[in-house]
Amino acid sequence: MFLKLLALCLFAFLIYAPIAEARIRRYKWEVKYEYKSPDCYKKLVITINGKSPGPTILAQEGDTVIVEVTNKLLLENLAIHWHGIRQIGTPWSDGTEGVTQCPVVPGDTFKYEFKVDRAGTYLYHAHYGMQRESGLYGSIRVSVRDNFTEPFAYDYDRSIILTDWYHKSTYEQATGLSSKPFVWVGEPQSLLIQGKGRFNCSSSSLKADTCNTSNPECSPYAITVTPGKTYRLRVASLTALSALSFQIEGHNMTVVEADGHYVEPFVVKNLFIYSGETYSVLIKADQDPSRNYWMTTNVVSRTPVNTSEGLGFLNYYPNHPRRSPPTDAPAGPVWNDTAPRLNQSLAIKRAHHDFIVTPPTTSDRVIVFLNTQNEINGYRRWSVNNVSFTLPHTPYLIALKKKLHHVFSQTPPPEGYDFVNYDIYVQNPINATTTSNAIYRLGFNTTVDIILQNANTMLAKNSETHPWHLHGHDFWVLGYGEGKFDKNVDPKNYNLVNPIMKNTVPLHPYGWTALRFKADNPGAWLFHCHIESHFYMGMGVVFEEGINKVGELPSSIMGCGETKGFGKP
Repeated sequence: MFLKLLALCLFAFLIYAPIAEARIRRYKWEVKYEYKSPDCYKKLVITINGKSPGPTILAQEGDTVIVEVTNKLLLENLAIHWHGIRQIGTPWSDGTEGVTQCPVVPGDTFKYEFKVDRAGTYLYHAHYGMQRESGLYGSIRVSVRDNFTEPFAYDYDRSIILTDWYHKSTYEQATGLSSKPFVWVGEPQSLLIQGKGRFNCSSSSLKADTCNTSNPECSPYAITVTPGKTYRLRVASLTALSALSFQIEGHNMTVVEADGHYVEPFVVKNLFIYSGETYSVLIKADQDPSRNYWMTTNVVSRTPVNTSEGLGFLNYYPNHPRRSPPTDAPAGPVWNDTAPRLNQSLAIKRAHHDFIVTPPTTSDRVIVFLNTQNEINGYRRWSVNNVSFTLPHTPYLIALKKKLHHVFSQTPPPEGYDFVNYDIYVQNPINATTTSNAIYRLGFNTTVDIILQNANTMLAKNSETHPWHLHGHDFWVLGYGEGKFDKNVDPKNYNLVNPIMKNTVPLHPYGWTALRFKADNPGAWLFHCHIESHFYMGMGVVFEEGINKVGELPSSIMGCGETKGFGKP
């Protein structure tokens, strides 16, 4: 009898016990400036525990991540955004200065705590001023729950972050962008693969202690592979300006994941990737194992003036990881050929057939965002519907929760533009733009369509690529198109059957992109162009939804604007 009871108890335990208990992943970081030479040119770089890129956060779906960040930048504030993490129930941990928190001042320690609710490939990076391009960034890799099988097989998992790199400091760049006359930041000096690049030190009169190609800090990044094995490469971009193409000599890449969502697999030779995007690609180490192969990244969508391409090695074991391939690095695709980039966007519109999340068939609200460049009193700005965004001194999340409505404009921003008369192919009239810190208030749990419409810049016959990133949500990508969006025609061609979900999406030159999302995450959320200089110059908006459902705000996010003294006895 006893054995029968024991067997029944054991059976019940196996049936009802959780598959795996969620864990807490703890990290302690010190953020400071150090002299580094990521592309062989020595300059100040923001590091985390002495490294740039910073440590990779490893977690499993359902885990809680706690990161204690100490600001040792001495003279500079700090905020870190967890890119792609939706912050459900923790909007104050989104890490967006001016929107969800006050910045972390020098000497202070701030604790970010959030749950990773979905497996996938994500990022973290600075979200204060233009700090991201100074080296404060890294990867977040969230694995699936135990006993869950992904829809593809691989032997090993690796992460790569692509960035562009400037030799001028962010202070010099921001000063030029804010000056009259306007001083553009220019094209980057180098492209980095996992924090390593190679600037041509002989191209200018630089001393060896300033630029030295023999410095091991700038030796090409190498991924070592075992012949015959399949590798999952999690490729992400955190460029300040550049749209990129990534390719591996002699190897095709099968795209299987985008921004944490499985896609219907498709094969590419060149992976086009925009700032803020993440992809997983599968490669098979099935080439001649007696040599290494080039990994390269190149600028697309902009003239790559004097920008050193990014070079790395796919190192076939047991070859030495610094052994150069016997061939010249293959050239990337033509920089101004828009067609293949649009074709990739169209190819990735489909979710994996076993992981389709069907969008609502209709929306409750449609907001059109015309992307333009203009001048306000002689200062160059980017704008949305001819409104250039500015951040208030008191973060929106706190102002909304504490009902401090006077700290930002209560005049609703425009939800469209003059579709009939506006010509997207010509320059916008001078001084047609205003500034505002007003926000879009969304009905909680409503369905919202966003139409991103591109147009001409201040330069004749010029339209730029804009990668738009939404905080706190994923959205369905319903469609892309060329020219002006037609509200009476184009919605009929939306993919409402199996659209991919993403958190970052490109808006192509002179084109449009249609998105749909549910306003179901209480908080205040930024939606902005992920190009550093564009957002700095006003290319963004803020959505508010369900603010009455947000829990008690931690006092640690306060201390600036009208929140000075909040939460203190």
